[in-house]
Amino acid sequence: MVRRFVSGGFLAAAAVGILQSPALAGGLERGGYNIDLLFDTSRFTAEATSTFVMPDRKLKNVRDTDPTPFNPAGGTAGGGDLTGLPTSADGSENYWSPRIGAKAGIGDATDCMFDYSEPWGAHKNPGTNWAGANEDVETKVQSRNYALTCSYRFDMGPGQLRLIGGGFYQEVYGFQERLVQAFPAGFPLSGVGRLDLEGEGWGWRAGVAYEIPEYAFRASLVYNSEVKLNDITGTLNLSQVSGTPKFDVYGSQAMPDVLELKVQSGIAPDWLAFGSVKWVDWSQLQKVPFFCSSGVAGVCAAGTQVTTLDLGYRDGWTVMGGVGHKFTEQWSGAVSLTWDRGTSQGFGSQTDTWALGVLGSYSPTKNVEFRLAGVLGLMTGGSSRTVVLDGQTYGQRANYDFDDDIVAAISTGIKVRF
Repeated sequence: MVRRFVSGGFLAAAAVGILQSPALAGGLERGGYNIDLLFDTSRFTAEATSTFVMPDRKLKNVRDTDPTPFNPAGGTAGGGDLTGLPTSADGSENYWSPRIGAKAGIGDATDCMFDYSEPWGAHKNPGTNWAGANEDVETKVQSRNYALTCSYRFDMGPGQLRLIGGGFYQEVYGFQERLVQAFPAGFPLSGVGRLDLEGEGWGWRAGVAYEIPEYAFRASLVYNSEVKLNDITGTLNLSQVSGTPKFDVYGSQAMPDVLELKVQSGIAPDWLAFGSVKWVDWSQLQKVPFFCSSGVAGVCAAGTQVTTLDLGYRDGWTVMGGVGHKFTEQWSGAVSLTWDRGTSQGFGSQTDTWALGVLGSYSPTKNVEFRLAGVLGLMTGGSSRTVVLDGQTYGQRANYDFDDDIVAAISTGIKVRF
């Protein structure tokens, strides 16, 4: 018999949660969704984690594939010839991913948790001095998520069955800048256009878990619904392109639904094996159109499409497995290996990622736990080309290549039980 060694959830929340680093995520994922705190065995628990991610993606052999000038009336939109600019650029920026949560046991069978997280995001800042500036100067997406999740458990067979449900409110906002038209040196306009956007919506989650505490066994399957951002609003600023004052735009899009299976089990005294499989519906983020809220002379009529946000993703899959060990009553550790399938389909630089994670956990008392984790991964190489997906063209402004690159992350956390 494998005796139970996970005091207060030892590696259930710590290893599986922290080692599934957002550094590995495809699409716009950063922290993603995580409800592991709900399974903590203490009556009251609070937790905070912060992860710093360092993806070192480098773009090379950049080619301006459309040197035509920006001239909507003439049917050209290349933004000018950038072939004389540098052919390399940074393809990613470092970022933080925080999470704060609190869980309470209500009676003998009900648990509820509230958490704040930033599940989605992206940041690229290659600037204007590269041959792909017509494609991107800077893009930044951020999010805020406020969630309430509860569960009810009851005896079934040798363990307990837990029914899980909850809801969350989500805000998504950001901007994209690109060189719409290259002007000669000394020209009073920079040629850079900027699209600012924000949207909000509600989602829900439902799931089931089965636990056998005697064997430190738990299997959970949780579905998180899509979040429909039906009223994305923002502005398009072309004042540095044509002198046109910025004007209002609108659009609609849903953030993806997520299905995740997690399993853990004691395999020997003081040893735990864990793993997970996650699917994310990134394929619904393709070419996101935006429309003029009202007519703008020389630019667009009310309700007509004025620009797009080009993503062209496919569904994301993440598979993770690892083992954990309790060394003493105070010290524990874990290692994991993760594979994340890239979401790019010939356009963009989100390719497959492999990563190794290491976690250390220190509990000076039974009520306090400190955690430190590190992740080192390899983002596989590839290229971004002009492609046609479902009849839509992507990557027509610039092509580029990229080698295998390193991604690293460090995560710290503290959990307090009452």
